Amino acid sequence: MTENLLSLIVLVSPLAFIATAIASWFQPGKFPHLVKKLSMASASLTLLIATYSGFLVYKYGLLQSGLLGFEKIGLAIRIDPLSILMFGMIALLGYVVLKFSLNYLDGDPRQGAFIGRLTATIASVQLLVLSANLGLLFIAWVLTSLSLHRLLIFYPDRPRAIVAARKKFIMARLGDLSLLGAFILLYSHFHTGDLESIFQAIKDPSISVSNLSGLEVAAVLLALAAILKSAQFPTHGWLVEVMETPTPVSALLHAGLLNAGPFLISRMAFVMSETTYAPVVLIICGGFTGLFASVTFLTQPSVKTALGYSSVAHMGFMLMVCGLGVYPAAMLHLVAHSFYKAHSFLSSGSVIDVVRASKVALPKRRGSLVRIVGGTFLALTIYLGSSMLWGIDPTEELALLATGAIIVMGLSQMIIPALDSGVYVSSILRTCVLAIGVAVAFFSLEEGTHHLLHSQLPGLSQPGVATTLLIGIVVLIYGGVVFLQILAPVLPSNP
Repeated sequence: MTENLLSLIVLVSPLAFIATAIASWFQPGKFPHLVKKLSMASASLTLLIATYSGFLVYKYGLLQSGLLGFEKIGLAIRIDPLSILMFGMIALLGYVVLKFSLNYLDGDPRQGAFIGRLTATIASVQLLVLSANLGLLFIAWVLTSLSLHRLLIFYPDRPRAIVAARKKFIMARLGDLSLLGAFILLYSHFHTGDLESIFQAIKDPSISVSNLSGLEVAAVLLALAAILKSAQFPTHGWLVEVMETPTPVSALLHAGLLNAGPFLISRMAFVMSETTYAPVVLIICGGFTGLFASVTFLTQPSVKTALGYSSVAHMGFMLMVCGLGVYPAAMLHLVAHSFYKAHSFLSSGSVIDVVRASKVALPKRRGSLVRIVGGTFLALTIYLGSSMLWGIDPTEELALLATGAIIVMGLSQMIIPALDSGVYVSSILRTCVLAIGVAVAFFSLEEGTHHLLHSQLPGLSQPGVATTLLIGIVVLIYGGVVFLQILAPVLPSNP
């Protein structure tokens, strides 16, 4: 009984935001003083609740409320390390976005209505990450989409935003149908909507995968729902067309709502880990989207459009890493990307001035193959040395090896330009120190995330032949693109 009451404490936060949304019905216009005060009070209260909930999880572990429903499906709250990590992130981002919105829309004739819609969206996302039952998880999933839609069409006189919102609405409904189909299959097999009961049944060694009827189809539908939610190719078009929406909406969308896809896969990781085809779908779609959107990002002259493609690429990479089964790395990426993208959008108005002020002339590249190869080996050495500090052997698991290869590619992008440019030795040393810092920070944070979430995520499993071949293809393609990008500055401009 005590645990049930403790788990319900987190409900105060979404209820406070819902109260703010209701208050906006009575103050929808300019200078909504009550709505402003309620929104900031709710955001501040959420930070306190997130901190206290983290303490409860540390002390008691998993806490879950009783079920409000019937036939083991309905409304229930779950607080565990994964949900608290997401809840805390949402609390901080929500506070920052709301604070920004009060100044951004100050004097707008519909400021009260906007704040109400924004708080309703935050409440929906909070319920999503706190869901303990398939019923509430589906309801919150749909509510996040519907509340976001109302934000996207906030300015009806912006036709491009309206068209993009309609495209997004269609994609979202397809995602809802996919998720509903997956949940129906899971409920029909396990005869319960309780997430913990489903996870425990899957972890039961007496149950074999062959006996889990419909699990493969359910997992594929989960993957499809995540793909549609996170604007993956070829459904990404709407995301880069909604840039006419207010900046706080873009920040909340890219830093929060898009993450629902990777979060869903991570939350249902025990289901995904017992299947064969769903991880393949995630690797193919996420891997291609990450590559496609990253390349497209480099060609965009518009700051916000470039950030949109950046988000598509990050979501693709996260889903690909989920497909590899390296869930702690995916969650670390999710949190880091959320804060980075919120800052990017909220400061997008001054980004041009910042770039101009920080622009420096880069030394000319030599195009030395020896230096390029040497830089690659140096990046590999830094990666292996950093992994050894934490006792991690990347060669033990193929998924870790693939993830490590991609990290080496990123480190190479830092080291090779400095090594191949003939700059001072001190500059090369500073670059190497920076690369070491990046590698050590990644492994430290990844190890911390693994320690935090290990009870909520499955361990790495040995992939099948098809998955192994697919992973190899993805790494080779990514490596080829990185190699071309490294060589591009030294290739002749007039062949």
